[in-house]
Amino acid sequence: MAETEIEKTKCLIVGSGPAGYTAAIYTSRANLSPVLYEGIQAGGQLTTTTEIENFPGYADGIDGFTLMEQLKKQAVKYGTEVRRGVVTACNLSQTPYRVTIDGKKEMETETLVICTGATAKYLGLSDERQFMGKGVSACATCDGFFYRKKDVAVVGGGDSACEEALYLAGLARKVYMIVRKDYLRASQIMQKRVLNHPKIEILFNTNTRGLFGDDLLEGAHLVRYPGEAQEEKFDLAIDGFFLSIGHRPNSEVFKSYLPTDENGYLLTQAGTPKTILPGVFAAGDVADPHYRQAITAAATGCMAAIEVERYLNTVEK
Repeated sequence: MAETEIEKTKCLIVGSGPAGYTAAIYTSRANLSPVLYEGIQAGGQLTTTTEIENFPGYADGIDGFTLMEQLKKQAVKYGTEVRRGVVTACNLSQTPYRVTIDGKKEMETETLVICTGATAKYLGLSDERQFMGKGVSACATCDGFFYRKKDVAVVGGGDSACEEALYLAGLARKVYMIVRKDYLRASQIMQKRVLNHPKIEILFNTNTRGLFGDDLLEGAHLVRYPGEAQEEKFDLAIDGFFLSIGHRPNSEVFKSYLPTDENGYLLTQAGTPKTILPGVFAAGDVADPHYRQAITAAATGCMAAIEVERYLNTVEK
């Protein structure tokens, strides 16, 4: 059997959200001719967002898919080669680094920018996807503005869920927290804040059975004390349903070579996108458990691109 031909590049970018495309724009303008593989979701999570109003430069808002297409067009304009494909394996034990795409294509690269993002955890309801962008969201900071003076629910009982509930309480008319246990897992200070907030009502021992509505979300089917003698099924009328049960960083394929935190986020040197490996950088949500915003992802993509250029200038001297 003939040996698989290995393609070589100076800069390989994996992932195509704001971080990936921004890294591509900067590296291509530096004349590095980067190759970018779009990953599991071309354009990243923002392509599922109908309207973005907090990305600088778009006073009237912009559709998420349109924004990502514009970033892609800009990257291609300056010389990025954008390809479909997912990283399925890698060998980062020595330079140049080897990356396998879709289990067959071999890439050899001097630098690697990992922008594979993070995937929000969902409940697994059949109708979650149906109402995505039409009432269902996994980011209160991104979408809360659309629910001013409306009734919303947050699923989760940890610090993140409490933070989202408090944020939404500043916008919405009423915020319900749907908590499957009889207690909150959040820190004491966060518990105190949500328990004492006049706009927040916590529904303990409650699970979501489903969602309902015509085109837009109109409410949730809930069950209190599921499987117990006092089980109670009821419907809750809401306009927004925010999931806050965590994110899963798409870092699995790199874990053999790069350290992560306890939740799988790639670790970088403080204030930089540098990993422990020279020439390997992580940008965007795959390395960000705190902010997870398009603008912060784009910023770290820019930082990674600048570090790529500096690294190559150093090793090529």
